Amino acid sequence: MRGTGPIVASEEKATQQRSTLRRFLQYLSPYRKEMPIAIAMVMLGAATQVIGPFLLGWSIDHLIQRGNLTGLLLLLGLLALIYILGVWAIRGQIWRVGSIMQRLLAHLRQDIFVKIQSLPLSFFDRSEAGDLMSRLLNDVNTVNQAFGQTIAQMLGNTFSLVGIVIAMLAINLQLGLLSNLVVPLMIFTTGLFARWARARFRVTRQTIGDLSAKLEEDIGSVREAQAFNRVQMNIEEFDLLNAANRDANVEAVAITAAFLPSIDFLNTLATAAVLAYGGYLAVTGAATIGVVTAFLLYVQQFFRPIQILSQFYTQAQSAFAGLERIFSLLDEPSQLNDAPNATEMPPIQGKVTFEHVAFGYTPEKLVLTDVNLTANPGQMIALVGPTGAGKSTVINLILRFYDVSGGAVKIDDIDVRSVTQASLRRQIGIVLQDNILFSGTVAENIAFGASHATHAQIEIAAQLANVHEFITSLPQGYATQLGERGAPLSQGQRQLVSIARAVLIDPRVLILDEATSSIDTRTEALVQDAIARLLKGRTSFVIAHRLSTVTQADQVLVIQQGQIVERGTHAELVAQQGVYANLYALQLGAASK
Repeated sequence: MRGTGPIVASEEKATQQRSTLRRFLQYLSPYRKEMPIAIAMVMLGAATQVIGPFLLGWSIDHLIQRGNLTGLLLLLGLLALIYILGVWAIRGQIWRVGSIMQRLLAHLRQDIFVKIQSLPLSFFDRSEAGDLMSRLLNDVNTVNQAFGQTIAQMLGNTFSLVGIVIAMLAINLQLGLLSNLVVPLMIFTTGLFARWARARFRVTRQTIGDLSAKLEEDIGSVREAQAFNRVQMNIEEFDLLNAANRDANVEAVAITAAFLPSIDFLNTLATAAVLAYGGYLAVTGAATIGVVTAFLLYVQQFFRPIQILSQFYTQAQSAFAGLERIFSLLDEPSQLNDAPNATEMPPIQGKVTFEHVAFGYTPEKLVLTDVNLTANPGQMIALVGPTGAGKSTVINLILRFYDVSGGAVKIDDIDVRSVTQASLRRQIGIVLQDNILFSGTVAENIAFGASHATHAQIEIAAQLANVHEFITSLPQGYATQLGERGAPLSQGQRQLVSIARAVLIDPRVLILDEATSSIDTRTEALVQDAIARLLKGRTSFVIAHRLSTVTQADQVLVIQQGQIVERGTHAELVAQQGVYANLYALQLGAASK
């Protein structure tokens, strides 16, 4: 029984590859009406390739040897028309099949992007952005190289191969059988090399994903790398990943490089066999010179499709490796799908309730345990506590970035799991400590959550956020183009634009994550004034690292180890002389030094 292991593994790989191919072919279904035309052109092109050697061989026996010059000229004219038709058919098949494949691949890219956008945050907690980009770009490009550019040739050569086999067997059965003796050897050789190539190409797809992830991470952290003298270490780590990718590709190329000469050798062997036996038949009168000539031409044509198909087959191994990675991503569960009976969230009044909420990012470890809180409409709730206590988790559950492990989160007494995510988040605003701006105009960044807002509405939001005056001082005002992550705006200016973004959607529930940190004093005053306007009349949750910013909160919740250990107003908690009072005293002492 020991020997069954590799066989079972090989069968599983073959089954997986067939499943991957079937799934890929499902993407052809939208083009069912176009496929018959493409296949007809493929068959026409193949037929013109097959008929040429037959006519040339026939002309030797029936025209040239008999001195029929007129017939020969007419035959040459017919051949010219046939080959012109073949060129037109091949051009048409390449264009049509290529067009179908490019649209198919665009559909595949769209599916990947939609999937990435719809995946829960828990997926991104364990995935690297660079590897996801590699699947969307590198893996799809590998599929494009294998299928998008050569699929038309592969189909044409398949039909040509079938036609050539039929023609050879019809002209002379003995020579036809002799020529096909090498086919089993070719199939065996191709299968052997394909297995080796498939294993190596899987490694190349994985290593390029690792390399892309490392590259994306290091480019985004160049400043930190230089500040902490990590540049040389980053270079060494990149060298290791780059070397792994290089070695995997070298091994894959070595397999491919050995494969083509093997096919050439079999081609030469078959040609020699046909020439030797065909010559013998011609000398003995069992075959004509024209038949032997036609066979030699057919043998050359016979191996050309096999070479192309074999090369395509080995190249397809890289594509299958890429498709496996793509489909594994598409198969990731969207854990936070809307419930089948989910309804639209009605206009929010602003009451937020946590009822015995428990939550863990992994089933083994809870981050929150038995959390209960009620925020009435218009109240400001401050969340304080050490890093890792669970403050950000509370915020994530309100937005339903994650689902609770136990209990319920309700807004206006409606469980957030019973409404659509879009209708819920449409009515919740968020201003983070490090807000992300995008490449585009200032106006587009403000309207990020309200794409249909008018320019007048954008200006009003900017005025309420104390950023209108700054924007109008820019060279193109609201039409000024920003770079990646909002460059060249300062941290404070990005924060004001983010506040304007929140103002524009006019949320009933607002989330703030220490929006005044890491900015200068003058800008902080503008931000504080803008936030005060934004908070007015709205239910708000404020993650506070500086306790001086939450003295006016209606409730202060002190969170430690996933539990609310203290709650009350700032004055009440200071009077209790508990955890909050100690934190506040420490910050006051640090500020006075």
